Amino acid sequence: MLKIYNSLSKQKEIFKPIVPGKVGIYVCGITVYDYCHIGHARTSLSFDVMIRYLRYRGYEVKSVRNITDIDDKIIFRALENKEPFEAVTERFIQAMEEDERALNILPYDVVPRATQYIDQMIRMIQQLLDKGYAYLAANGDVYYDVQKFESYGCLSHRVLEDLQAGSRVDINEAKQSPLDFVLWKAAKPGEPEWPSPWGLGRPGWHTECSAMSLDELGETFDIHGGGADLKFPHHENERAQSEAITGKRFVNMWIHTGFLQINKEKMSKSLGNFLRIRDFLKNYDGEILRYFTIASHYRSPVDYSEDSLDAAKSPLERLYTALRGLPIEDLLPPSNTEFEQRFQEAMDDDFNTPVALSVLFDIAREINRIKNSEPEEAQTLGALLKKLGGVLGLLHQDPVAFLHHIGKAKVDAAMIETLIQQRDEARMAKNWAESDKIRDKLTSLGVILEDTASGTLWRLG
Repeated sequence: MLKIYNSLSKQKEIFKPIVPGKVGIYVCGITVYDYCHIGHARTSLSFDVMIRYLRYRGYEVKSVRNITDIDDKIIFRALENKEPFEAVTERFIQAMEEDERALNILPYDVVPRATQYIDQMIRMIQQLLDKGYAYLAANGDVYYDVQKFESYGCLSHRVLEDLQAGSRVDINEAKQSPLDFVLWKAAKPGEPEWPSPWGLGRPGWHTECSAMSLDELGETFDIHGGGADLKFPHHENERAQSEAITGKRFVNMWIHTGFLQINKEKMSKSLGNFLRIRDFLKNYDGEILRYFTIASHYRSPVDYSEDSLDAAKSPLERLYTALRGLPIEDLLPPSNTEFEQRFQEAMDDDFNTPVALSVLFDIAREINRIKNSEPEEAQTLGALLKKLGGVLGLLHQDPVAFLHHIGKAKVDAAMIETLIQQRDEARMAKNWAESDKIRDKLTSLGVILEDTASGTLWRLG
């Protein structure tokens, strides 16, 4: 049975979908005012693996990931660039999609944009007003009255009284309490605006996700996820306003991914340790970032550094090396093997990708052991390795192509092939000094040679 750690209960629970065989999952997306960074990648890759595994286990999954395309940061960027806010959001949405393709992230089934759901948000806010959970302030904003929701703080495991005592003095005198959050913002000169019963304005951030998830997945759905930083206040506020409207449990399982740090510091523009995905991709294959991410459990914090990333190249390289030379394109992988059972046991334990990866390496070791003595068995195991790797979003590239372009090295493949041919000719002529000289040159380029019965193979180290 699949067990998932539920942030609400703070324990692993057996996953039981609301509708047998079907799963509805909503993942909080990004605010599109800038390029995505590797912290976004950590969350996106983690949920991509979860969705892949749920489908592998036979579930019919409806995946929803929103896009926040109206926000203070977007408005500021548009004003800064002197362009419409739609131009800003469209540019960064396209960039986000490019990054996700490079990381082999599956497209979501539904990708709602906040500006497409303004009517649903207005209806939701009116319901909250009618039920007494919200109020219209003197400044024209509409706020959610946190004290009216008895279980506020249960998701983030915070006590309302402690939150109130620890809150800083709020300069917004329109609020009844500093913890109250905005549902609708009254329009300001020069900002995007929509008509509503309370005047021109735009929705608050928390309002957006509730409206989109309720509309796409229903009043109660299976899984809601995002980064750990969203647990409070964003997800806490989503839960409060959604359950106030429906009177039902909003989400059965809340999943949150751990933080990604750079050199043991929180990633921050102010610290100068902010790394965009596309800057990473200038020097590394996207699959290396995927492997680096899932080599740690999704709830664990991950520390990014050049050394840790370089350490992730080698194991991925070993997996591709095992597949190299195996004609597995038309082969069906064996079923009910001990390897696959162990893989499922690991992933059923709250998506334990580190243990699942260890199974892939056991398969690779067995392939290497029997590659020459039992080639047919090695091929079927190769098909299994590729199948299970695919559940994690790995091993989707041609092994030779990957091994020839791994890492930061920029080399001329044709030049390398020529040098290898010259080395082979020198060896045939027993000119060992020349052979060694060429090998040393290739080594200086980061090329690792492997002399086999069928010829010399090479890869980048």
